[in-house]
Amino acid sequence: MYRFDRCYTPLSSLNDFTEEHVKAYREQGFIAIDQVLQKGEVEASVSAIMEVMFDLETKAKIQFTKPQHELTSDVERELAVRKVSEFVDVHTALHAAAYHPSILSVVERLLGGPVKLAQDQALLKPPYGGGEKPWHQDMAYGNLSYEKAVVGVWIALDNAGLGNGCMHVIPQSHRDGGVPHYAVRDWQICDRYVPVEEDVAIPLNPGGALFFHGLLYHGTPFNFSTHRRRALQFHYAPSEAQKMSPGEYKRMFTNELTNAEC
Repeated sequence: MYRFDRCYTPLSSLNDFTEEHVKAYREQGFIAIDQVLQKGEVEASVSAIMEVMFDLETKAKIQFTKPQHELTSDVERELAVRKVSEFVDVHTALHAAAYHPSILSVVERLLGGPVKLAQDQALLKPPYGGGEKPWHQDMAYGNLSYEKAVVGVWIALDNAGLGNGCMHVIPQSHRDGGVPHYAVRDWQICDRYVPVEEDVAIPLNPGGALFFHGLLYHGTPFNFSTHRRRALQFHYAPSEAQKMSPGEYKRMFTNELTNAEC
């Protein structure tokens, strides 16, 4: 379900980001930039995520792949954590990342005005079998189903490469609008509807970021390597954006009106 022979080269830094790249984002549905977070900011974010992960009284949400009572060591606990979310008000370093002036500046240029934070999470793909995230559109998830496009910002905290589950995208797929999703391996686009032949992988160094349209098809393969692949992901919506009505959501992201099957 993924290709590994075509890789996108990010811009070297935020200093290289111009209005031509804003146009490219609107055409292609994504842009990647290296060094969005600096080394110290990456290290602070990693430390914060690990601190939250092992805080048994944290107010952040933690999603495990196994029941917690089966986890008998810190290593087992880390390997079982898939996602940490709702942490911006829990840890100052993660709040700083979500509201980083450089990130907000790029997002505001992409959306053409003021923005609001719509979602914060850390996506953790541990070594030795970190799970796949099948192809999907982020706005097909209810909390991101706004009536205006959102921008996702996926920030590598480790080297994210072809072997440990970097992001893959289908360029220009955001132009197709919302498409039905199905509960198969996840809430996902049906595998046979994804033009995998157009897949582009986006390896990133720590601190590099992918900015992508909320309707862009994207996914990440399994991590069978020996290396962690930790990432922050934030979503931003135009400040005036409102949530979709239930009827509009069903029309765009489910098969209720078409009876199509996966």
